[in-house]
Amino acid sequence: MSGVWFALGLTLVAGMATGIGSAIAFFAKRTNYRFLSIATGFSAGVMLYVSFVEILLKGSDALVEHYGDPAGYWVNTAAFFGGMALIGLIDNLIPSAENPHETHAEVETAPLHDAEAPFPDGCVLAEATTARSAAGLHDHSVDHHKLMRMGLFTALAIGIHNFPEGLATFLSALEDPGLGIAIAIAIALHNIPEGISVSVPIFYATGNRMKAFTYSLLSGLSEPIGAAVAYVALVVILGGTADVPQELMGILFAGVAGIMVYISLDELLPTSRAYGKGHDSIYGLVAGMLVMALSLLLMK
Repeated sequence: MSGVWFALGLTLVAGMATGIGSAIAFFAKRTNYRFLSIATGFSAGVMLYVSFVEILLKGSDALVEHYGDPAGYWVNTAAFFGGMALIGLIDNLIPSAENPHETHAEVETAPLHDAEAPFPDGCVLAEATTARSAAGLHDHSVDHHKLMRMGLFTALAIGIHNFPEGLATFLSALEDPGLGIAIAIAIALHNIPEGISVSVPIFYATGNRMKAFTYSLLSGLSEPIGAAVAYVALVVILGGTADVPQELMGILFAGVAGIMVYISLDELLPTSRAYGKGHDSIYGLVAGMLVMALSLLLMK
């Protein structure tokens, strides 16, 4: 049971990282976009490396041992792409206007941490809107109702995205605590810019920093909720025991690998490129892979 509490605790820590992003937006003098670029690139590197080198292989070994060769490999591959299909379906159900990985210009985030900074309305807002429209980014209008709706939809979108991420962290930590810690760190890093994405529109809609921070923090709660739902479902399916059969764990691992690869390629790398300059994202990506590789070697 202690392993279950440890896995749940990791997902809670990873999910609450949205609050770190919100805190950065409110207290940092300037948003360090280069840090966000490298951090999200690092997160993608960790997820990609651990998905292909560790998690997918764990799933393959378990399934081949249970179903034999080649049936086990077929099941492993189907589960991997099934995980990608699941997160892809979730993505397609979320309106693109509320995409939680859009970047925010400095003119938008300045009033969050500086009470004397001008709000982006009038000429400032017009200039920011023109620049953001040209870049294909979403616009924050002065309509407070629309801003609040955008902020709440962003929080909802992040919550839906974080649900399968909580599942990934929980299952990994349940099987291998060291692996779970690495994945939790990667997911926590990628949750930081999401916290900013919730805070900005809600702050402009309400003028209340605490409310914006609270919504940002709550959006990360779906991660431990996802873990708790996974645990309850497993216990119900297994008739009151948490001892997961080898073949089911293999399918879950392959599906988790698919989810994390999709998140890395569809969310993290584009976000890293949007926040960074030059080769920042690839530096973060390679660093993430290297750290994950060394961690796995040291855990052998």
